[in-house]
Amino acid sequence: MATSPAKPTRSQEVYDHIRGSLLRGELPPGSKLKMNDFTEQYGVSLSVVREAVTRLAGEGLVEAMPQRGFAVAALTIDDLEDLTRTRVLIETLALAESIKHGNLAWEASVIATHHALANTPMLTREGHVDPAFTIAHRAFHHTLLAGCGSTRLKTIATGLRDCAELYQYWSQELAGDDTRDIAAEHKAIAELTVARDEPGATQALREHIERTTAALIRYAEQLDGNDAERTPA
Repeated sequence: MATSPAKPTRSQEVYDHIRGSLLRGELPPGSKLKMNDFTEQYGVSLSVVREAVTRLAGEGLVEAMPQRGFAVAALTIDDLEDLTRTRVLIETLALAESIKHGNLAWEASVIATHHALANTPMLTREGHVDPAFTIAHRAFHHTLLAGCGSTRLKTIATGLRDCAELYQYWSQELAGDDTRDIAAEHKAIAELTVARDEPGATQALREHIERTTAALIRYAEQLDGNDAERTPA
């Protein structure tokens, strides 16, 4: 006899709602989270809200402030640039290794995940990033590196992409670039990868990552100093 899925707990529901608000940019980078407002908005106790927010802190989406509660993770230019440099180094290396060592099954997976991504709308009717697109996007980028043959390299690359997830959401929700054709970028990366054009594919991936960072830096530089600060030299 089939069992129905377990009903989400109130803590899970609150977590999902707050996480969605964070990723959509409805709670600006660096802003303080008003816990009492959440209790009223969702009709739950403060302990339920704290449980949800603590989970978000563990994911790096919010930051704990001693004696001051929690705040949305700040959009820090130095951290973004450092993360981007590291991602470019690791992901282009992993892609180069995948192109050298990936088999036909890997090649077919690249084609399949790109096809799924290309046919998944990026935005919802409300203009927010569609969760289905996020899943397809992550699967495509994961597959690009999956043929590298190194579990450690893939683990490092996945960890870096996890760190970049909030920035990637913000790049669309807060700092969208109307001059950019992201679908064309993905298409070029996929085609160059399947063609085993290592220099072309790695350069296309590098530019893809760096364009996202450039859009966010332009946005960050427009924020107040409290929201986006460059660490003094």
